[in-house]
Amino acid sequence: MSVELDVFVGNTTIMDQEVYQLWLSGYTVGDAVKVRMDGGVLDGCDASAEVLRSDTMDQFRTFQMCERLLHNPAKLANQLLFQIPPDRQAMLIDRYYAFDDAFVREVLGKKLSKGTKKDLDDVSSKTGILLKSCRRQFDNFKRVFKVVEELKGPLVENIRQHLLLSDRLARDYAAIVFFANHRFETGKKKLQYLTFQDFAFCAGELISHWTVGAMDNQLEDMDVDLDKEFLQDLKELKVLITDKDLLDQHKSLVCTALRSKTKVFAEMEASFKNLSRGLINIAAKLTNTKDVRDLFIDLVEKFIEPCRSDRWVTIDVNLYLTHYINSAHILDTFKHQAVWNSLWDELFKMLTDIQHVTVCFLVKMGMVASGASAAAEGTRATAASSEEPVPVHPTQFTTSISFSFRDMLNVGCRAWPHSG
Repeated sequence: MSVELDVFVGNTTIMDQEVYQLWLSGYTVGDAVKVRMDGGVLDGCDASAEVLRSDTMDQFRTFQMCERLLHNPAKLANQLLFQIPPDRQAMLIDRYYAFDDAFVREVLGKKLSKGTKKDLDDVSSKTGILLKSCRRQFDNFKRVFKVVEELKGPLVENIRQHLLLSDRLARDYAAIVFFANHRFETGKKKLQYLTFQDFAFCAGELISHWTVGAMDNQLEDMDVDLDKEFLQDLKELKVLITDKDLLDQHKSLVCTALRSKTKVFAEMEASFKNLSRGLINIAAKLTNTKDVRDLFIDLVEKFIEPCRSDRWVTIDVNLYLTHYINSAHILDTFKHQAVWNSLWDELFKMLTDIQHVTVCFLVKMGMVASGASAAAEGTRATAASSEEPVPVHPTQFTTSISFSFRDMLNVGCRAWPHSG
């Protein structure tokens, strides 16, 4: 009885990047062979389709044997079974842990549990991503979460060191871990216009400025948990809306600063108190877990949608929140009583980030100035006055400005469909 064997002998392990991507995408050997043939891999060579199938199958087997090492990337560098150059190792790791934005958008903020994994069939059908690939990506999210769950220190650095991921990918995984930890609501219809990268930016800023480690760099705590003392302090800011005299004084200062600088001044003046109550109430409720989860939907419903309804453009939002912050700083209550100094710091951090995120949210919603350049960019508007700040993409803001709601609102402004 004769047996035919296909034998591949070599020193350096042969790994075709195209075949690796097909394996990662969840293709079967047969489907991968078809894709390769359709791509013309056999053009200009004498190899047969059967040889191509054998090559594909052999590489799939190699990837499957490497997979257990990829679960703990540090082992890949120390093993002797596969002779893989360092640059190829980095490629294998980064591509294995890479994910589809469409997939992560469906599971972002959800608990990384068996229950969520059972729903991956539906996610696969909705996104068009093969189920095998969905499972790999979900298992990677869960694996990274478990690796860093008990570690102290900076989240991004922990992911980078223990998973050997690139800086960009480590930051994306930090966002996924952060959202899974706090279970932020991202699936509501009103939030569907926001991409994963929008939320990832918000997560990065929240991690950098609102977590325990961010508030006290002497602590070696994991920078995933929001600082409870900071959130508690924000409750004291309700004086800005509960004290009628203070509310009126704040409105007067803001409106005086905005007069003749925007076409929607009348709308700003009329909606000032409602918008102020919306922002401060959101901040004051962040001590409650449920309200933390609803942070983004609250920002959209209580601030972004009213602004859109009044046909504000991005420069209007930027102007409004800039003067809202600056005017609050010079209110008599804040100006003459030392006890409010720390609370002003909290307000500044909160509202600075609201401004950044709101402008970004509104740009995504199409609330940009009319004109070809605004329509093309979607992230910039010409300032009404040379002395006023020009809104730009949130990543262009200096990180020296403490993150607060302004940054998050900037993110949400970037992709809402244009409103006539």
